[in-house]
Order: sequence, then C-alpha cells, then structure tokens
Amino acid sequence: MKVHGACHCGRITYEAEVDPDKVSLCNCADCQVLSGTAYRVSAPVPAAGFHLLTGQPKVYVKTAESGTRRRQSFCENCGTPIASSPDIDPTPTYSLRIGSMVERDRLPPRRQQWCRSALGWSQDLSGLPAQPTQ
Repeated sequence: MKVHGACHCGRITYEAEVDPDKVSLCNCADCQVLSGTAYRVSAPVPAAGFHLLTGQPKVYVKTAESGTRRRQSFCENCGTPIASSPDIDPTPTYSLRIGSMVERDRLPPRRQQWCRSALGWSQDLSGLPAQPTQ
C-alpha cells in the first residue's frame, strides 16, 4: 500500500510502500518515552520502499535494553517522530511511525510486542467518556 507522510510542521515529507499486515504496536519502555505516550505503532519498510521528498530528519541514536542501537529520525523543528532504523545497516529496513502517515486510519496494528511493559490502563479504553473534539 502506498502511503504519504509528513511531520506536523510540513518540513519533512515522504512516500513509502507498506504492508498493512506488518503494522505492529510496541509497548516497550523506550517506545513509551520516545513517543510520549503509552505505545508506538509502526510499519516496517525496506530502504528501497522509502522515499524522502522534502527535508532531512534529525537523528538520535538510542541503545535498547537488548544492547541494539537504533537511529530515531524526527523533525528537529516540530519534533514529529518519522522512523527508526538499525544504526549500522547500510540498507536498513525503516520502522515508519504510523502517526506521521496521511493514511493512518487504514493501518491498524496486527500484533503487539513487549506486552510485559504495557501500561495496564492502555489495553482497554472503551469505558472512557468520549467526545468528538476537544
């Protein structure tokens, strides 16, 4: 599926080919901190399927609990997370952030990982009062 993405301020734009069946939700503590919320939803995309159209993301390299180093790409102006990738792979698979995609409503997660780190309240929000706007 072809997707289009951008940061909040519009400085970074991209196109990519994603497989909707590979969208996943990560509950790890790093994803909670780096996303600023309870979990992060991403889609893996081989380097050949990701095309940066405008802008250049800033990169922060983080070391995971496993010792793996990953490059976190984000807009340095507005802070929107765009993707992550292995730190040393010359032709990486990018993990694109669903929240930066125009088509995000058509890309629900198909699996979740790091469930032992999930925040208890984040698994069922159906009982919360809901309003259509702020």
